[in-house]
Amino acid sequence: MSAPNSNSSSDALGTRVHHHRSSEYSRLCTEADAALLDDNNPRIRRDIIRIIAQYLDSQGFTSTKVTLYDEANVKQQRENNYISDVVRLRAAVLDGEWGEVDRICGSAYLKDKKHILYSVYKQQYLELIDDNEPQKAFTTLNKHLKPLEAQQSVQGEFRDLCYLLTTKSIQDAPAFRNWDGIASARERLAEYLQSILEFEIVGRESEHQHLRPNRLVTLLRQAVAYQIESCQYHAEAVPLVPSLLADYAPVVVPNAEQGAFAGHLGNVKCTAYVGPYAQLIASGSSDNTVRIWDTDSAECLATLRGHTSRIWDICVDRAGATLFSASGDGSVKVWDIRDLHKPQCLHTIMPADDGGGDIYSVGLNPLESHIIMAGYDRKIRLYDRVTGRVVQTFHGHDLSVAQAVANPLGNLVISGSKDQTIRFWDMMSGSCVKSLRSHLGEVTSVATSDSGMLLLSSSKDNSNRLWDLRSLKRLCRYKGHQNTSKNFIRSGFVGDSLIVGGSEDGMVYLWDRESTNIVQRLDGHQGIVYDAKWNPKRGILCSASDDWTLKTWWFNPHAKNV
Repeated sequence: MSAPNSNSSSDALGTRVHHHRSSEYSRLCTEADAALLDDNNPRIRRDIIRIIAQYLDSQGFTSTKVTLYDEANVKQQRENNYISDVVRLRAAVLDGEWGEVDRICGSAYLKDKKHILYSVYKQQYLELIDDNEPQKAFTTLNKHLKPLEAQQSVQGEFRDLCYLLTTKSIQDAPAFRNWDGIASARERLAEYLQSILEFEIVGRESEHQHLRPNRLVTLLRQAVAYQIESCQYHAEAVPLVPSLLADYAPVVVPNAEQGAFAGHLGNVKCTAYVGPYAQLIASGSSDNTVRIWDTDSAECLATLRGHTSRIWDICVDRAGATLFSASGDGSVKVWDIRDLHKPQCLHTIMPADDGGGDIYSVGLNPLESHIIMAGYDRKIRLYDRVTGRVVQTFHGHDLSVAQAVANPLGNLVISGSKDQTIRFWDMMSGSCVKSLRSHLGEVTSVATSDSGMLLLSSSKDNSNRLWDLRSLKRLCRYKGHQNTSKNFIRSGFVGDSLIVGGSEDGMVYLWDRESTNIVQRLDGHQGIVYDAKWNPKRGILCSASDDWTLKTWWFNPHAKNV
């Protein structure tokens, strides 16, 4: 294992000495999910507005702050009117003033509060039944309760409300056996409305709570500290975070093999991480299967069978629940992998009616609402996951399409083809808006940076090229690896500083993005490396090879020649 120009490259990258953190430690960090913070909670929303307004004021954006508060106060006024209506409604219910109740329930501030309306009209209906007025009760049931059937508090309650029209007593219906009269029922409904009022009023206490100075920046510093602490690698010096637009990830150059994944019965064409914390790795092979592995133990946890030809490409949604596989049998399969004991093929997509040949590429748009497929028949297809049909087809390449991806904004599809071109397609119209012809060989892969500003392409002319996506000018070229004959050797980004790619000489190559110098060659595979992907959460590379294996690579501070 060697590291050419290691001293100069490390200086160029600004690389610090890092200490690897065990995966067990990172799992102790609380996951930042919706269970921690309900951003729909009215109190939280008001807190956010106050914090933003404080920051705008501190930066001198006084008029913007005023505008923010003006818009917030419109909503505040609606909430005030809503609370006022609930107060009036509670009083009218206790007094049995059902005409007034109907008027209040028809107000603009209560018409969307279906849970309140259902409870109120249920009380009115029960009173009509108790007073032996079945005709009025029937009208209330059809006009008010039937549209709100989904709000029933227990299963079968609406059925029992209907049943009451034929019974002698309210207690005859199973859901209302505990009915103890109109007065008691009104008291319970009033208590329910009072609890709603208390929730709204208590939620406003934060408006009078002291807001600590510089609160937004303090919270952002805490968030960055969490990101740094949860990283697999820690720098000896405290890092200075250059941007908030992406999670912090240290500059790490993998230098040692971490794990080997053996079990496929053919070459491994592609790999993908599963889940937001990459606890699993998926791989697709020429043995017609997709395997899912434990990242730490390298144990194969599941094998997905069903394709009748090699797997060219795979992708996984952000949640790690669904996997998509593209195959030489002309299909894309959609797999539910939430339960690895019983993974299921949800459905099989055949993009072309006549088979169409191999599907070389599969991916998702940023919203994960559409699947992007491309392959041998020279077409790129956009498949709507909701309607279950192809909603856009992109025509224009002269030869098969090796890979097609969406840009981070989701308005473009970018494709690389054996016809040596890179094409840019408008997602909505399907038209080709730009074509680049710079490579001297077949384009084997395309990838965009997380920022959406850069494009990386690989070609059988022994080069990977970096493009500015705004001007579509070529910025630089990365050489030293071998890519001349085998489909498909791919490359990608490692954070903002490095480029990674496979090679026919069996090595994984890493280049400094700006200087184009090779900063690392990872030697360990016994055959062509087709694919290599970086995961910033774990600080590892995963490579797929012609030697039937996957390997993961990490930074080992004790390795030689680093």
